[in-house]
Amino acid sequence: MTSPAPVFQSLGRSRGAGILLHLTSLPSPWGSGDLGPQAESFLDFLQKAGQRYWQFLPLGPTLPVHGHSPYMSPSAFAGNPLLISPEKLYEDGWLQAADLAGHPDFYQYLVNFDEVVAAREKLLRQAFAEFCRGARLKNDFQAFQERSFWLEDYTLFAALSREFAGRSWQQWPADLARREPAALARARAGLQAEIEFQAFTQFLFDRQWRAFKNRAAAAGIQLIGDLPIYVALNSADVWARQECFQLDPATLQPEFVAGVPPDYFSADGQNWGNPLYRWPDRNAAASPVITWWRQRFRRQAELVEIVRIDHFRAFEAYWRIPAAATATAGEWVKGPGADFFHWVADAVGALKIIAEDLGIITPEVETLRDDFGFAGMKVLQFAFDGKPENPYLPWNFTSPNCVVYSGTHDNDTTLGWYLDPEVAAAAKEQARRTIGGDAHAIHQDFIRLAYASTAVLAVIPLQDILGFGSDCRMNCPGSTTRNWAWRCAPRFLTEDIAAWLLRETTFYNRRPPVAADAPTR
Repeated sequence: MTSPAPVFQSLGRSRGAGILLHLTSLPSPWGSGDLGPQAESFLDFLQKAGQRYWQFLPLGPTLPVHGHSPYMSPSAFAGNPLLISPEKLYEDGWLQAADLAGHPDFYQYLVNFDEVVAAREKLLRQAFAEFCRGARLKNDFQAFQERSFWLEDYTLFAALSREFAGRSWQQWPADLARREPAALARARAGLQAEIEFQAFTQFLFDRQWRAFKNRAAAAGIQLIGDLPIYVALNSADVWARQECFQLDPATLQPEFVAGVPPDYFSADGQNWGNPLYRWPDRNAAASPVITWWRQRFRRQAELVEIVRIDHFRAFEAYWRIPAAATATAGEWVKGPGADFFHWVADAVGALKIIAEDLGIITPEVETLRDDFGFAGMKVLQFAFDGKPENPYLPWNFTSPNCVVYSGTHDNDTTLGWYLDPEVAAAAKEQARRTIGGDAHAIHQDFIRLAYASTAVLAVIPLQDILGFGSDCRMNCPGSTTRNWAWRCAPRFLTEDIAAWLLRETTFYNRRPPVAADAPTR
């Protein structure tokens, strides 16, 4: 395109620090973290620790068939019902004290998703019954439904998924799978109560999220969300917007799927199974996939101030895998490139973007990132391959417009990485030389290394702040066990940890400005 590049909001120049912690990992008596008192307490912890950012994983609903991965949600717009706080429902009068009594004695270190989903759904249905008995907030509920363009498709999809025992929408009756109007009308009539329950659940999420976001703003904490570039095949989005995806019109199955070739995380590459987008060749204003993406960015702007775009490189070129093949059979295909960001710029608005530029990154990907001023990512665990020009070594950062991490949700913890016998001894020796110590507190050494860098923002997983090992890893790409389940017990979030972090953020000039810091005359 020949028009000038649109101007996107940047992270700015003020150095800052934040913590990476998914909300389900918060302490909670209800088996997984949520938007209740523990989220408020963590905001207080961030404030005491001199932190200015809270980064988390995608907020959508999760499914057991995908191991409750937040990156394989049945909706790109809906909120996860597991994040709705039972305590807040009680405070708001939707539950009675007796409803909160007698819940299972949940394990405090890992989420047992089957138990948690069952217990929380029971409470949500009790809250819905209370809602149906009265007139309270009916107008607010109606207003929420009217402004949530995505709600009608999602609630019908969720109700049908329950009706058909979780089977993928391609396995539903053909008239429903193909969204024939008469079939949809019959389904809406027959499943009205379940549709209303699903809508009410999203209404509760919306109310609690808005309150949480307001409290974060009052505490001076900016929220960093996560936007997976792809959506799950078995999702309301693919079912309701089939024209946006590369599906076989006869079978409704993907012709090709997304993934990556062999890289740091997987020697054999990864076949993610997500359908690929049907990008427009021209006339984007009339393209349904671009309209959908614009809506998606607007939704993110309702939820967070900053969003990390997962697998950003696919906008430049994506790995296309034949549907029945392994990842190694894929090929690179050009994406929409710079045109995409021209098309969606006004929808992005004030939302700030972090481009996840990890993996196989080419000069073309870097140009796409830099031309629009998006911040990139630096991961310290990737720095120690013995090459002096390694771009993840802090002295090789070419611009402060980046976010440095000790590791991400896909990495082992720093301590786990250092103790892993599969990590080369030379890499560990290089790390020790870099930090100038014996690595007896390698997690703290990495935090200082990140804080000392020129990156405008340093984000550290909570597991690294606490010095935890591999058993506390959030995700291991390519595996299917124990992912997404780690939880932090409340006893670990101590005043001493907050005080140590505050000292480090202050020393490395990442502390939020306070009135007492103003010069006197």
